[in-house]
Amino acid sequence: MNTDHDQSWITTPITPDLLRGALDLERTEHGVLPHRLPARARAQCADPQLAMVEAQPSGVRLVFRTRATAVELDTLPTKRRYAGAPPRPDGVYDLLVDGTLAGQGVVTGGKVQLVDMAAGTMEVRPGPVGTLRFTGLPGRAKDVEIWLPHNETTELVALRTDAPIAAVPDRGRRTWLHHGSSISHGSDAASPTAIWPALAAALGGVELVNLGLGGSALLDPFTARAIRDTPADLISLKLGINVVNADLMRLRAFGPAVHGFLDTVREGHPTTPLLVVSPILCPLHEDTPGPTAMDLSAFGEGRLTFTAVGDPAERAAGKLTLKVIRDELARIVAQRAADDPGIHYLDGRALYGEADSTALPLPDRLHPDAATHRLIGERFAALAFADSGAFADGH
Repeated sequence: MNTDHDQSWITTPITPDLLRGALDLERTEHGVLPHRLPARARAQCADPQLAMVEAQPSGVRLVFRTRATAVELDTLPTKRRYAGAPPRPDGVYDLLVDGTLAGQGVVTGGKVQLVDMAAGTMEVRPGPVGTLRFTGLPGRAKDVEIWLPHNETTELVALRTDAPIAAVPDRGRRTWLHHGSSISHGSDAASPTAIWPALAAALGGVELVNLGLGGSALLDPFTARAIRDTPADLISLKLGINVVNADLMRLRAFGPAVHGFLDTVREGHPTTPLLVVSPILCPLHEDTPGPTAMDLSAFGEGRLTFTAVGDPAERAAGKLTLKVIRDELARIVAQRAADDPGIHYLDGRALYGEADSTALPLPDRLHPDAATHRLIGERFAALAFADSGAFADGH
């Protein structure tokens, strides 16, 4: 930590009223850990992938009003490393002042989660708490947001400012809850406010709750119940790609699972605008079923790329591809719309399609880069928040 001893700091407890985008706040040995799924949901699944990604605070931010010109945040990050691959960049923190990006920083140190893909093992090594510091903020009263790294588990240890802080009052903005895969989680976006849901939320003038869960948008009932029980004015569900990645189910199971997921969400949000979004274009799995595997030959060269392991001939037996999933989602939404005027469908290829795949190919064949996140966010906002869109004001 690099706190100046001559600085007059005020330490404020980190409480739920200062956090947005988290559904639970766990007390830890060091401080508090934001979760994006509630404890009951976490207890119903022993999948280490889900445990990792739901604790990565994509879309989670500290929000407060203050005249402070300096802010310090002590955190204990958990950084993921892959054995045999170059270290991943440190997670980025974005500072917003009155809604405008005013600074960025990283926290070094912290725990290391070492993943050995060849051995199939995962080990967590301890590390020290680090400090994030922003100075030179304007001395006027202002709203400050610190967006936590979307791809780095972050225990919040202490929050210090050189002037008192207060929770930001309700500004009357609608709350948009979005659920999706690693692309919605943030994949290879440049920073937490540059993931496509955050970009779309800023353009749409809404408050984001991001349940983008890398590798884990699998139509789990506990996720549906979490969405059901979370207050929201707008809901979108981007479904399909992870079901193919995991080769989790066949067409016979997929349709009823989608219906069941939507039924559960509707129990808590019977008339809320509900937008079902199918996968963006991914040539890897348009016609080839899963599972998806890491290309170990490329990994040995320090590159991370993916390959499709399934056989296209297995589509006849009900194996899922992205084309099959888009057709099924469109059919389901059309069927339900007869009795549910609040449900809508968006073909993911309107966000990223054939022409985009040529101009901005997916670097690892599965995830978009920073420029493509911006493209998807801008297109989603233009389609969903337009006067004729599913999320138009007044719907």
